[in-house]
Amino acid sequence: MDNIIIKDLEVYAFHGVNQQEKELGQKFLISIKIYMDLRKAVKDDDISKTVNYAELCEEVESEFKRCKYDLIETAGEKLTEFILLKYDFINGVELIIKKPWAPIGKPVSYAAVKFYRCWHEAYIGIGSNIGNKSDNINKSIEIVNNSSYCKVVDVSSYYETKPVGYLDQDNFVNCAVKIKTLLTPEELISFLMKVEKNLKRERNIRWGPRTIDLDVLLYDDVISSSREVIIPHPRMHERLFVLKPLSEIAPYVIHPILRKRIIELYDEVSKKQTLL
Repeated sequence: MDNIIIKDLEVYAFHGVNQQEKELGQKFLISIKIYMDLRKAVKDDDISKTVNYAELCEEVESEFKRCKYDLIETAGEKLTEFILLKYDFINGVELIIKKPWAPIGKPVSYAAVKFYRCWHEAYIGIGSNIGNKSDNINKSIEIVNNSSYCKVVDVSSYYETKPVGYLDQDNFVNCAVKIKTLLTPEELISFLMKVEKNLKRERNIRWGPRTIDLDVLLYDDVISSSREVIIPHPRMHERLFVLKPLSEIAPYVIHPILRKRIIELYDEVSKKQTLL
């Protein structure tokens, strides 16, 4: 991955726990390392296809001074988010904020925080079998895409499927969506649950009818088995209604546990169901 580097941009700002720091301000040194593909800009010798260093420095200074935070950790997190959202063609940002005048009372060169944040790739399975099913799915996708920290990259076709588990309910409409997100897996799951609640999802019967169902199927190559976050989705490799739309938009993505491509898993489950 190519890099653009800005080292020790000097900004006078007003962050700090002490009231005096917020009133009088102090010097901060900000270093930025941007991860992106520079080939298009190089090939066309076109500044519009890369990051203008001068503009970035102006924008970073303005954003860094816009609010006053107790913690430079908070200031750094907000600044990395700002850069990634401002330039969504950037893959990631490494940020170092140095505080050379930190009121430590000891002889140190500086106190500092260092961040690395990037866009993550995730796949979401969506289903609905109450009301206008396609409309419910469309609304959920729109909400996700309009959020600050998630952008929809690709959407599969919609498929009508029979219910699994609890059979006394209407057929579902299912699809799969590829997104890029700045959210952690925990944050993404929490956000999707809020989207479900916004669309009147009720959890009365396990695998029962629902206006909308949003499941994180894959998140980068993450494997998590915590109580709050189970990734990959534990039953995705068994369910045709998940694998069929997912194989349409991510046929060659590899399941991080089974080490098989999605299209292979789809073929296996499809053959099994044909034999039944």
